[in-house]
Amino acid sequence: MSLLSGKKILLGISGGIAAYKTPLIVRELLKSGAKVRVVMTPSAKDFVTPLTLSTLSKNPVLSSFTSTDFDNPIWNDHVELGLWADLILIAPATSNTLSSMSHGRCNNLLLAVYLSAKCPVFIAPAMDLDMYQHPSNHKNMEILKSFGNYIFPVGEGQLASGLEGKGRMLEPKQIVNNLITFFNPKLPLKGKSVLVTAGPTYEAIDPVRFIGNHSSGKMGFALAEQAAELGAKVILISGPSLEKINNSSISLTSVDSAEAMFKEVKKHYPKVDIAISAAAVSDYKPINYIKEKIKKTQDLLSLKLSPTVDILSYMGKEKQKQCLIGFALETENELENAKEKLIEKNLDGIVLNSMQDEGAGFSVNTNKVQFIKPDLTVKKLPLLSKLECASLIFNQILSL
Repeated sequence: MSLLSGKKILLGISGGIAAYKTPLIVRELLKSGAKVRVVMTPSAKDFVTPLTLSTLSKNPVLSSFTSTDFDNPIWNDHVELGLWADLILIAPATSNTLSSMSHGRCNNLLLAVYLSAKCPVFIAPAMDLDMYQHPSNHKNMEILKSFGNYIFPVGEGQLASGLEGKGRMLEPKQIVNNLITFFNPKLPLKGKSVLVTAGPTYEAIDPVRFIGNHSSGKMGFALAEQAAELGAKVILISGPSLEKINNSSISLTSVDSAEAMFKEVKKHYPKVDIAISAAAVSDYKPINYIKEKIKKTQDLLSLKLSPTVDILSYMGKEKQKQCLIGFALETENELENAKEKLIEKNLDGIVLNSMQDEGAGFSVNTNKVQFIKPDLTVKKLPLLSKLECASLIFNQILSL
């Protein structure tokens, strides 16, 4: 279940240049499971089209008190809209809209909806540097806060005028992540960051060939999804995979080789709370990369190989505050090998896959694993979908 599953969110858009980002807000809300309806001020249509927003939201976009269908006026009921919503998000909120909201002026449909609403209201201001700093806008925002509305901070950077400073609307993912936190205040990983590596790595032989393995990335992606469901901010570093992410709390970085994955891990590992090494990293790579495609001129071809960087060993040696979880895929002496790896790599837990178990392993949607804790006790899990398996793995991690 997504973190905003079933939540009804009304997005109000006022007429500022930041309105061009609102289709991304709609997309992120839908990815997180929300139902979205959109109300625009008339001037907002100068910056983003109702057609774009209605196509994405799969609902009509409203901007006036009446709609005309074959010369028959239809009343757009602002009261019904206000009562429908579990939450109203006004993004961007221009200086004019903030002033109208704070003083009860009702000169368009969006303001009528706002004044009729019974649900929480989140406001994302957006304006230029000097306008944002004007005392009247700060006073209006304080008034709106006193009404119980939630005001997002503004971002800082280059503005539409060319100036640098405060006034940018928060980025769509930041806005949606804040809404997720609002609806899920007691999630066990709220405020935590989780790093997950997933998929295979490909070690190039020549421009068209590589050394790799059959990993699909399914297990790693399932772990990333589950971490996000539990409230974490997730950094997913994946080798080549056809899997997709459906959660705005997951940041995906795609890599090809073990060396590229290692560079990304080094960048993020010091700052995370939990790291899960679910990637099937190639153990060897060709010593020499052939710049041109190797021609088939003889029956036998010899390749000289060297070990790739041991990413998990690096994480174990550099571990400070992190909870570090590894994976072991074995074909013989499974339990003994996994326990040895847990100790040798300085892990806080290891997930054991066996190639001997039907329905487990690469490229399938199910898995059957054992979770081994630092005291070498073993928790055996039944054959499950990889998403269910990820949920139970996190139960074990949280118990640590």
